[in-house]
Amino acid sequence: MTYRARIAALLSACAVCAFTPALAASPPAMSQKELEAKFDAQIDPAEMGGWLKLLAAEPNHVGSVHDKSNAEWIAAQLKSWGWDARIETFEVLYPTPISEALELTGGPGAGFKATLTEPPVPGDLPTYTKDALPAYVAFQGDGDVTAPLVYVNYGMPEDYLALERMGVSVKGKIAIARYGGGWRGLKPLLAQMHGAAGSIIYSDPKDDGYATDDVYPKGAARPPHGFQRGSVADMPIYPGDPLTPGVGSTKDAKRLDRKDAVTILKIPCLPISYADAQVLLSSLDGPVAPAGWRGALPITYHVGGSASGGQVHIAVKSDWSLKTLYDVVGTLKGKDAPNEWIVRGNHHDGWVMGASDPLSGQIALLAEAKAMGVLVKAGWRPGRTIVYTSWDGEEPMLLGSTEWAETHAEELKAKALVYINSDGNGRGFFRAEGSHAFQHFVNQVTADVKDPETGVSVRDRARARLTVTASEPGASEAVKAEGKIVADPSRDLPLGPLGSGSDYSAFLQHLGLASIDFGYGGEGESGGVYHSLYDDYEHHSRFVDPGFAYDATLARTVGRAVMRLADADLPVQRYGDFADTVSTYLDEVKKLATTKSDEAKNQARLLAGNAYALAADPTMAHANPAPMAQSPTTNFAPLEGAVAKLKTSAAAFDAALAAKGAGLSKPQKARLDAVIRPLDQTLLRPEGLPGRAWYMNMVYAPGRFTGYGAKTLPGVREALEERRFEDAQRYVGITGLALSAYAGELDKATAIVNGG
Repeated sequence: MTYRARIAALLSACAVCAFTPALAASPPAMSQKELEAKFDAQIDPAEMGGWLKLLAAEPNHVGSVHDKSNAEWIAAQLKSWGWDARIETFEVLYPTPISEALELTGGPGAGFKATLTEPPVPGDLPTYTKDALPAYVAFQGDGDVTAPLVYVNYGMPEDYLALERMGVSVKGKIAIARYGGGWRGLKPLLAQMHGAAGSIIYSDPKDDGYATDDVYPKGAARPPHGFQRGSVADMPIYPGDPLTPGVGSTKDAKRLDRKDAVTILKIPCLPISYADAQVLLSSLDGPVAPAGWRGALPITYHVGGSASGGQVHIAVKSDWSLKTLYDVVGTLKGKDAPNEWIVRGNHHDGWVMGASDPLSGQIALLAEAKAMGVLVKAGWRPGRTIVYTSWDGEEPMLLGSTEWAETHAEELKAKALVYINSDGNGRGFFRAEGSHAFQHFVNQVTADVKDPETGVSVRDRARARLTVTASEPGASEAVKAEGKIVADPSRDLPLGPLGSGSDYSAFLQHLGLASIDFGYGGEGESGGVYHSLYDDYEHHSRFVDPGFAYDATLARTVGRAVMRLADADLPVQRYGDFADTVSTYLDEVKKLATTKSDEAKNQARLLAGNAYALAADPTMAHANPAPMAQSPTTNFAPLEGAVAKLKTSAAAFDAALAAKGAGLSKPQKARLDAVIRPLDQTLLRPEGLPGRAWYMNMVYAPGRFTGYGAKTLPGVREALEERRFEDAQRYVGITGLALSAYAGELDKATAIVNGG
């Protein structure tokens, strides 16, 4: 009997207690407070732990047997709880390794071969699997290269400027970078843009290894031979299947030739452990690395790059065939507005077992779905339709959610009110990012959820943490500003903006659907096993969320949000919050336009801004840019006018709804919903962002050179940062048009509320 089979047998043995029969006699009509109390009573952390042990029993990467069986199990559970559940499949390009090699061929340590698999941990049974992917990053470019090695620190634009000042080039060489400082995919991308022939990424113990904690299994930190898998696809161009940008990757979809897929890199890349990285880095000569580049390995860090130092052979060959994704979609049909959808999702695929990332969020989703099923049996029906989704293929490139959203784009635009996301979860503090019109709503929800560690509301605990953080020495100006906000108890805890890195991206940034991402963390320690063999049940239950208390708290939080949105009689959005937030973003970009940066920062921006030219002509990266000329003046009047109009329109709507919302007739409410539901789609512009038209939201986007990190008013902000002043002026107008359209729709909504 397999490990999973033994777990399944144990779960089956207690299946008789899968539902709580005491609710059978509950009256069909319940107040919101009663409903949520009964919902909370169904959330069982111990049961959630059993689900996690089952789901994380074996490797869950795309194409694995266990990934498919988990999808089938999730669908079966939803059906057993009363949901209309199905599996939707998509055929996507997903490379898997055929062969890999990494060895030192010259310099000290010549003949050393890297260990590209992770050793098991005694007593931790799942780590003995033979089915885990080896050291691998998806969508790198296959190749076989032997060349000198160069250490590039975190491999960010400023690091290449520092190398330039040291007289070291990566052209024709292999760049080795440590994780951190920026998104994983930027490291090989920037190496490629600067002419490197190959790329290596390792996790330095200073960042998530023995310098931070005891290593696993004694502590939570990354063990010497652990490594971080991941995707290095150029996701800021577009996520999803590289061969089907903008359309669903169905069986009969028209596909690009792989050589024409711009999100696939051109050079080979491998992740390695810090135990192996120590040998490679020890072989380097050349300048001693700057102080900020030195990690915690017991060596002198050199930059390398010379013929007498380390020579490395890297070879990667992949199977570039199509693989099948298994998205699970469950529906509870709304009784009042079945064609209005609240969509909620979490992914079920992982790089190996994936207990913390993503299954800790998946078990919260399951707990919510089960509890709602019990409430339905007790007589409750949601007013709007609730759609619960369990995505496949998130890890490689947001594959499952993007292909589903692109396939169902028109229906989603017509029906979906909001998309609510979660991903990995852990013990600690509440946090949320999302569409800012929902900021007050999120605060209302989290004011009613009790923190299991302190007993206060999760909102108030998060507020206290931010207050303390803002007062600490070295706090950033942004954190200090947030601290001033939360110090006023009459003001809401701010929402952060959404960039990318999880499944909300297609909904928010391509379809224009309002989105919120929920989670807890800050005290549990999952970073040391991120995307490794050791992210399993044992590690999560010991170091990330003992007792599954915060996984259960996530379920109570998101479940409340979903049910309140499904049953809301009037819009819960407060548009003044959105308008005020956009106004702060405008102030930021105006300041950016007039701030004189030092030469090094300007040169870093020049390199980033000329990324598309670099891709065509990598030699330009090795030029020594002249000092920056005076920046031309940007005319912000079109955007200033649009933001002023937005603030006026938002204030008028919020005031009208507060004064007259309760007295609206049913036909008025229907007309109001018809305006409010698609409102965020006005933030889309068909031009998209420069060089990446898939991203059409003019307020929220991932940064071109931040990966996961958000850029707000991105068309203007990034153009200014990268000194593309014509683009900046153009996107002042384009963004102004989007915000003006948004304000115009708010005016229509206000007229309806006022009786028009």
